[in-house]
Amino acid sequence: MLLKDEVSEAWMQNMAMEMNLSETAFVFPKNDHFEIKYYTPTVEIPLCGHATLASAHIMYSVGLVPTDRPIYFKAKGGDLVIHYENGFIAMEFPEYQVSSTEIPVNFESLLGFKPIEMYKSEANWFIAIAENQKDIENCSPNFEALNANGLGHLMISAKANYKEADFVVRCFVPESGINEDPVTGSAHCALTPLWAKKLNKSNLVSHQISKRGGELILNYFNNKVKIKGKAITVFKADLAI
Repeated sequence: MLLKDEVSEAWMQNMAMEMNLSETAFVFPKNDHFEIKYYTPTVEIPLCGHATLASAHIMYSVGLVPTDRPIYFKAKGGDLVIHYENGFIAMEFPEYQVSSTEIPVNFESLLGFKPIEMYKSEANWFIAIAENQKDIENCSPNFEALNANGLGHLMISAKANYKEADFVVRCFVPESGINEDPVTGSAHCALTPLWAKKLNKSNLVSHQISKRGGELILNYFNNKVKIKGKAITVFKADLAI
């Protein structure tokens, strides 16, 4: 939602609940940049990749910012720089630090597979690395049980078993009102440096294999994560307030 001025947090939360999407982004100008806020139907979150992508796409499409100029967003999760590159939206996001953590003893009963590694990252993500892609594809968690057991902000990932991608991922966020997020740019703030080190390469492709699915083109550089993707405008509307 492109706004002329800042509005109250309560108004944005109510509107996101009304939209009932994984995230709704609210953008308004402020000094020499744009503020961007993200809300799920139940809470505000610090950073969201696909909502940033959509916002930048619309801003470039309607001429709010020329395509030869960057967009500077300030989000709770960091300062973001966006460029238009040959039909792609290229987003510079911060890196999330990760550290190893113990695998919960009941993980397999909750998700149906036993991970080979477990990590905790900034922004409170848990990351479970599976032995193979089939574990990610076949996983069918009980979301209430995930939330009740402290895994309500979880990504599961594995090395891809086909040449078109380097790794695959699914993201479950029931603690924020999202059982499974279709495509999760912010998760790649942690996944990109993690897989870059595992695979010893800085340019990667991620396939998020949710039901809707998505492809992310990634670059890890100078402790930053560059995410490239495309967006399509499917409808336009004016909100009557």
